[in-house]
Amino acid sequence: MQWIETRHPREIALGLERLRPIQHRLGLDQANFYVITVAGTNGKGSTVTMLEAVFHAAGYKVGAYTSPHLLRYNERVRVNAEIVSDTQLCAAFASVESVRADIPLTYFEFGTLAALVLFRAANIDLAILE
Repeated sequence: MQWIETRHPREIALGLERLRPIQHRLGLDQANFYVITVAGTNGKGSTVTMLEAVFHAAGYKVGAYTSPHLLRYNERVRVNAEIVSDTQLCAAFASVESVRADIPLTYFEFGTLAALVLFRAANIDLAILE
């Protein structure tokens, strides 16, 4: 995944306007799931994990996206409390790349779009994003 880190000249690029065409091409602007965004300085990972467990136990199909990962990138993306497979993750990255055209994406943007592709494919009810 080294090449993903070089798709944008800067590590951080503020604003979402560059992502809108990609979001549209991927059909993510018509997402059929609710989103909870967890933000802040401390405790985000724990909060995502707790919310994921509560909603999963309540019978919802839940997607969770966190960062960073400890050992493998796959740890960042879970569907129903299961880490996605290499095959699923690579297919999602390929989907993003196939519609990206000449739009530069940061490492985080690429990963987030791939996670959303996976969530849509899994037909989740709720996405929890850190």
